Amino acid sequence: MRGMKLSLVLALAFVMGAYDALAQVYANSDNKGEIAFAAGERLEYAVGYKVGMVNVDVATVRFDVTSGKVDGTECFHVRATGDVNKKYTWFYNLHDVYDTWLDKRDLRPVYFSNDLSEGDYRFKSSYRYDWDAMMVSTKAQNLSRPDVRRKSFPLSEVSYDAVSLFYNIRSVDVGSMTPGRPYPLEVVFADTVRNINYRFEGRQMVSLGGLGRIETLVFKCELADASGNSFDDGSEFTIWISDDRNRIPIAVDSPIKVGSVKVRLVAYRGLKFPFKPE
Repeated sequence: MRGMKLSLVLALAFVMGAYDALAQVYANSDNKGEIAFAAGERLEYAVGYKVGMVNVDVATVRFDVTSGKVDGTECFHVRATGDVNKKYTWFYNLHDVYDTWLDKRDLRPVYFSNDLSEGDYRFKSSYRYDWDAMMVSTKAQNLSRPDVRRKSFPLSEVSYDAVSLFYNIRSVDVGSMTPGRPYPLEVVFADTVRNINYRFEGRQMVSLGGLGRIETLVFKCELADASGNSFDDGSEFTIWISDDRNRIPIAVDSPIKVGSVKVRLVAYRGLKFPFKPE
């Protein structure tokens, strides 16, 4: 189950993704894409585990956007919550909460925190970004231990926590991307930065039960080593994002050692722009 959770986090980290084209978009105000969301938006996903022909929904993930301030900066406050479905809590109980605050001017993260409760495991961390100094300061604690780990390390223009990546990619001009070309991104964790490569594959019509047919942008993504080279271990996963002004992550398919994790959109409200599946 923990392996499935890690794959889900990494898959969502790309759905939450950014890369060197993103850095160009937000480093130059003249090239900014249209912000694809607004306060009041909610996206809800079902998380399924598939082995062979069996596919079972085991958890839900929800994203809510409101407005807030951090140190006087006007921000979008995004809260992501993940919960195991009630009938599976006897086997593995999980309730994770992630919060990030994005500067409304450029969508750069200002502050991030999480509170993870997974069975007997409890973990909290927070990240404070200093973009003038290009540094991030993190604090992390396993609540079963008294020590608090603190660390500071450099940022790059493509460094984001997982939730802020999710919302930045939605505002990128896809027309600037070259299909098939690998792009790097960096995901900030409590004590390190992980490298991920991704590439834009093209467009595809996707059918979702209860929602209809949706035209999507298709991306492939995989973990990379410290030098940026992709690991040759079959860890590639696929993400579909709506090909409209909302740029909603529609589905994720992430293979794990046994089976795969499948994430799909099941509900939405408060979208900034009209959304009309066929």
